[in-house]
Amino acid sequence: MSEYLNNQYNNDEKLFFFSKKLIETGSARDFFNEFEPLLKTVNARNTMQIIDRLLTENIPFYQVKANIGKLLNLFYKSLKEAPVKVPADGHFLYFLMLENRGVEQIIGQLKEELKKLKGDEYLEHLGVIKELLEQLKAYELHYIKKENILFPYIEKTIADYRCLQLMWSFHDDYRRLLKKLLLMLDNKKPELKELQKLIGDLFFVLLPIMFREEFILFPEALRSIPDEAWGDMLLHGNELGWCYIDAPIIVAELKNNTNATKTGMVDLVTGQLTPEQIILMMEHLQLDVTYVDENDEVRYFSGLKHRIFPRSKAIIGRKVQNCHPKESVHVVNEIVQAFRDGSKDKADFWIQMKGRFVKISYYALRDDSNNYKGTIEVSQDVSDIRTLEGEKRLLDWGD
Repeated sequence: MSEYLNNQYNNDEKLFFFSKKLIETGSARDFFNEFEPLLKTVNARNTMQIIDRLLTENIPFYQVKANIGKLLNLFYKSLKEAPVKVPADGHFLYFLMLENRGVEQIIGQLKEELKKLKGDEYLEHLGVIKELLEQLKAYELHYIKKENILFPYIEKTIADYRCLQLMWSFHDDYRRLLKKLLLMLDNKKPELKELQKLIGDLFFVLLPIMFREEFILFPEALRSIPDEAWGDMLLHGNELGWCYIDAPIIVAELKNNTNATKTGMVDLVTGQLTPEQIILMMEHLQLDVTYVDENDEVRYFSGLKHRIFPRSKAIIGRKVQNCHPKESVHVVNEIVQAFRDGSKDKADFWIQMKGRFVKISYYALRDDSNNYKGTIEVSQDVSDIRTLEGEKRLLDWGD
């Protein structure tokens, strides 16, 4: 037994050595033959472990991202042939896979339309191309559920979870490419070669993500996450929404944790309210509010009624750094550190999103002794506020 474990350890180390060399050099040509037999032993488990180690080594993130496709292409056959546990009908992952089947149909139609883009006649087919790309916008819900529901549970149960940072970064590539394509098609005569290249780039991002989900991430999540958690995840999924499928029927909903204290009062210093009243108040504010405690863990967010940015209950207890893609984590850390050391108390940002102007503010929370007690994020759609002029002192329901 010890000999087997020792051999397995050696094999894992050799696989990692091979992977690191490929990531650092961008090629496996010079040492592929030596390691080829080992590549046939790769499975979902050690793939996640290898990627996790790569992301914790002193290798720039962009370099891992740039070459990870080459590595996983070499793992492809072994991953494809390895036995994997498949989610049962009605499982949270089952519905995510159904969404993948839906997007595959759209991709198939797009490929057929791309064959028709020849010569000056290509303009006649752009309407259908744009319509199909518009349908791909709904797939954003798939990634939102992964980032806000599945990823937090994986982080809690799988130690080697850092491949999620890489996957999230590819999600964002998909978002950028799709947005760029739709803007290009607003032009009545886009450049054909550029259009074909961008659609190819979109496929090159989307399809590998799908494979990595179903042959690496989902099997490991199914193996590691406790059975009782999947029902909660399905409920959270219904809250955020689905694409290309009907919403699953939930047989048993999660218990409302506020029921036990509903009759009690909470002292808010300037008044006393029941938990129900506090919830109603926060739910009806035209704001997104998120609270991160002094340990950088998400403890609360205002509900789904008026949210600008999607959230799921699965993020409660999650490190705030894991709630952002790798490329923006340094900004989060900079804000939190400045708040913690007392050099700053507020940070403001504003962005334009879906035709609206959104202001995002971060505030440091401190107790009476000036000890740092966390951060609140407040986001608001201020588009209408920016257009206000003059004064309105009288009630006018017609406005």
